[in-house]
Amino acid sequence: MKKIERDKAIILRRNGKSFRQIAKEIGVAKSSLSLWLRDVILDPKLKKKLSEQPFTRDAIEKRRKSRLSNEKQKRISVIKQAEKEIETLTPATLRIAGICLYWAEGGKTRSGGARFSNSDPYMIRLMMRFFRTICRVKEDRFRCHIHTYSHLNVSKSEEYWSRITRIPLTQFFKTYSKPSKASLGKRDTLPYGTIDVSIHDTKLFLQLMGWIRKIGSVPSLGEN
Repeated sequence: MKKIERDKAIILRRNGKSFRQIAKEIGVAKSSLSLWLRDVILDPKLKKKLSEQPFTRDAIEKRRKSRLSNEKQKRISVIKQAEKEIETLTPATLRIAGICLYWAEGGKTRSGGARFSNSDPYMIRLMMRFFRTICRVKEDRFRCHIHTYSHLNVSKSEEYWSRITRIPLTQFFKTYSKPSKASLGKRDTLPYGTIDVSIHDTKLFLQLMGWIRKIGSVPSLGEN
C-alpha cells in the first residue's frame, strides 16, 4: 500500500504538483512526502512554476498572523527593556518632566492660574504628582472639567477621571458633551474624553513660566 502511494506521489511530483497538493490528493503526511520525494529531480521549468505558485488564502493568513505576532513580541521586548532603564523618578527628574510637559501641553495664555489638558491617563497621573509633590498644590485648589462626546457615558468619564486624578467629583465642573455624528459607529479613540485640570493660582502660573523660560535658556553639558 505504501509503495503504491509513494509511486503515485513521485508521478504527481514529476508532473509539477506541490507537496500540499500531493498530500491532499493521496492523503499522506508531508513528512512522508519529504522522505519519498527527496531524490526526485524536477525539470527547471516545473521547479520555477512551483516557486511562483500562489499561496492559498489560509496559508497567506497564517503567515500574516505569524508575522504580526513576531512583530508584536519584538515591540513588547523593546518596551519592557526600556521600562527597566527607568526604575524611579527622583524629585529632580519629576520637576523637569512636569515642567516640560506643562511647556508642551499646559495653558500659557491666562495668567490667573495653571491649566493642563490631556486625554492620556499616564500623563495626567504624572502631572498630578508634579502639582502635588513639586508645586505643593493643596487638594482643595484643584478643579476639573471634562470634555467628551454626547454618545459616551458621562458618569463613567467622571468616575474614571476622578480615580485617575484622585480629585473628588465635588471639585468637577459640569461635564461638557459635544455632539458628534462623525464619531457614531466608529471606534472611540477617546472613550473617556479629555480632562482639563486647573489651579487658580497666579503665583504658580508665573513660577511655571519662569521654570520653562529657564529650561529653554540653560545650555546643555558640552555646549559653549
